[in-house]
Amino acid sequence: MRANSLALRLFLSATAWAVVILLITGVVLSSLYRQAVERAFDRRLGVYLRTLVADVASPDEAGDKFPQSLGEPLFELPLSGWYWQVTRLDPGKTDVRASRSLWDGGLPHLQDYGIAAGPNGSREGYVPGPEEQRLRLVERNIDLGDEGHYLVAVAGDAAEIADETRSFDQALVITFSILAAVLLLTTMFQVRFGLAPLKRISDSLAAIRSGSAERLAGKFPEEIAPLARETNALIEANKEIVERARTHVGNLAHALKTPLSVMVNEATARGSEPFALKVLEQADIMRDQVARHLERAHLAARLTVVGSVTDVAPVVTALARTMEKIHRDKNVAIEVHCDEQARFRGERPDLEEMIGNLVDNACKWASSRVAIEVVRERPDAASERQVVRIVVDDDGRGLSPSEREQVAKRGQRLDETKPGSGLGLSIVVELASLYGGGLTLGTAPLGGLRAELVLPAG
Repeated sequence: MRANSLALRLFLSATAWAVVILLITGVVLSSLYRQAVERAFDRRLGVYLRTLVADVASPDEAGDKFPQSLGEPLFELPLSGWYWQVTRLDPGKTDVRASRSLWDGGLPHLQDYGIAAGPNGSREGYVPGPEEQRLRLVERNIDLGDEGHYLVAVAGDAAEIADETRSFDQALVITFSILAAVLLLTTMFQVRFGLAPLKRISDSLAAIRSGSAERLAGKFPEEIAPLARETNALIEANKEIVERARTHVGNLAHALKTPLSVMVNEATARGSEPFALKVLEQADIMRDQVARHLERAHLAARLTVVGSVTDVAPVVTALARTMEKIHRDKNVAIEVHCDEQARFRGERPDLEEMIGNLVDNACKWASSRVAIEVVRERPDAASERQVVRIVVDDDGRGLSPSEREQVAKRGQRLDETKPGSGLGLSIVVELASLYGGGLTLGTAPLGGLRAELVLPAG
């Protein structure tokens, strides 16, 4: 999942909501469990409290209203955390009896903490006990009329509640951690599965751009099927527009050829008259312009419809052998260093014409060596697009900056003794620009001219 991708956004948003929901659910479950443990603990204390109340309300044979034991060993063990206490509240008759576990201490009264009595007349709450123990205490007021007014209290160690809740929280954390991991994996699968059709569209568009396909093929989900249909319709419309443009340009070129031929014939018939010579000169210029723009229209049509991909290494190797034969009389050695994986996103004839012009020009001006290097690279670190860089060096005299500008212009030649029309480099510049590339001239390490051609990679 790349940064700023739709998949990453969906994954992060789903993950964030899952984490929030799990945290809230965990807190709620922990709170509910703690309340359940407290209610169970209170019921246990309530049993002891009712036993004490029954003993106070029904004194023994000696008339003692204060019980000595509840039959629970913890109430006999000093500072065990389990205590009971019965306090007579009648003025002037105050008396306190407590379990042996309380030793010489006493239990605080919840009514002094402002805790109101519940529907059954009892109060529950947490209080500090002997040696700073935290106790869960239940107390109830008993009015026996003439026999007296009593406050009966039973307390238990609240550490049991904390330990029980802590054990549950640990189990909850482990369970929810496993659940979160499963949810994350499920979310990743869901995002990938849900966005798979978009990935197929992306791959299909890349195939169309590289020339291995002409349209989006296959069935797509209902939500993105209109996008696929509109994309295919756009591709078809683009083909039709380009084809009509090619037809119009061709018709225009052929329509102009006949009047030009008539003008040339008439001017030729008049011999060496100045006017006739001028007409012939301008007719040649018009013919050159018509041929040039017709060629550009054909190139643009090939580029716009569906691109093709050409392996660069076979083209360079074949051209090097051919040029060595053509310039055998100069005994020029051509060195080739080519990346076998380099591929040009375009037509093979166009690549042959561009490289052929550069190598032919280098052989014409070289003293004995021409070097060709082909690499596949990215124009910069942040770019995902790749290019093919073709460098042609020779060990000739080279060119000055002003001469480099001149030779790139159409029909310009620096040395009339060299064969050619002066169109070679200008054709390379035009073809490279049509493919979105470019040609730069500089000084080669061999001492001559360096021609560096950059083209889109397939």
